[in-house]
Amino acid sequence: MLVPPMRPRASAILPFCTVLCAVSLFSLTLASGACSPNAVCKLAGPINDPSNRKLRRDIMSLGLGQFCEQMTTRNAPLTLAPDPSVIGRFFPQHCSQQVLDNGDLWVHFDGFGYAWTSLSRKVTFTSAATIQYNQDFKCADDNAIYAYFDTRSVSPPDFRLAQIEQPGASLVQNWIAPYADNFGQQMVKGELGQGFTVIQDTGGSTDFTVGHLPLGQRPSHPYQAHGSSRVTYESLRTTVHSSERDFIGPIKVDGSGRALYLQMHLEGAPTANVFIVPKAEGDASLQLYFQYGTVGPLAYPPRFSDVVTLGVEYQRAVPIPAGMYYVVLDNTPPPGQPAPAAVPLFGVVADTPAMVNYAIQIGDAP
Repeated sequence: MLVPPMRPRASAILPFCTVLCAVSLFSLTLASGACSPNAVCKLAGPINDPSNRKLRRDIMSLGLGQFCEQMTTRNAPLTLAPDPSVIGRFFPQHCSQQVLDNGDLWVHFDGFGYAWTSLSRKVTFTSAATIQYNQDFKCADDNAIYAYFDTRSVSPPDFRLAQIEQPGASLVQNWIAPYADNFGQQMVKGELGQGFTVIQDTGGSTDFTVGHLPLGQRPSHPYQAHGSSRVTYESLRTTVHSSERDFIGPIKVDGSGRALYLQMHLEGAPTANVFIVPKAEGDASLQLYFQYGTVGPLAYPPRFSDVVTLGVEYQRAVPIPAGMYYVVLDNTPPPGQPAPAAVPLFGVVADTPAMVNYAIQIGDAP
């Protein structure tokens, strides 16, 4: 029986794609020659006053030129409510932007992605949309900056299926496509409709959440990772089903003597592989994952490979040269062991999902 489309809540089509943009925005425009990018908050009363909205817009507009550049260098994790676990990702490829006469930010983007459902197994897709942001910022009592990107309008997204892994589903794609298309459009529109909040504290570290977070509150994460010498790239929970992968990144590492810090906890599957691959090699593997329904080997051997074990807290510091990288979580069979045999559409493929709470940080190498 075909499951009717649900009311999904995707996580961070744009929020996760634009965090670095917001970081650049504040570091470039709010410092005003002071030591702290939050110096503008010392005038919190006047800055927060509704009558000074144009002033806040003018400050933000100075840094918006990097919006598209940063957007196309990050991925967007996707989830389905009420489960907060990541079930796929969207990778923006192209972006154009302009500031409208009313001060709003207009953005058009397109890209590709993958997701997993019990009906289809892995599906890959392309998507494009236009969104208009009513942007603003406020200063909290502790001088933390809260940047609000509230959605004013969203165009109907152009969501197109590329591959459906389930063999039976491929045979009746014309029948399943309207449901999958509706699912995808709801997923994208549901996320875009929420907007996002970016927070920068007085130390320069940033955090973000979907929606409009009240001033002074902070979002929660599966791992509350801290450290003055480390920056948290992502802290989430992902579900990687049998014979599937999840590509986290690209992650930018600047300078020499740096390391990726990995913290993970595995549930469900007895083991899961964790790889680190340079961006160019990871892009090649990601394209293969997108183009073919059934997962194959990586395009290149990983530079780092390890195993996460069920119920065992995993922590590793991986020294790494400057560059951009993917962290890949992999739930494929070990070498020499065949994948589960494919079955008809209404059958059940053996599936032991690897559910991973993870935090990825960048810091000085030990």
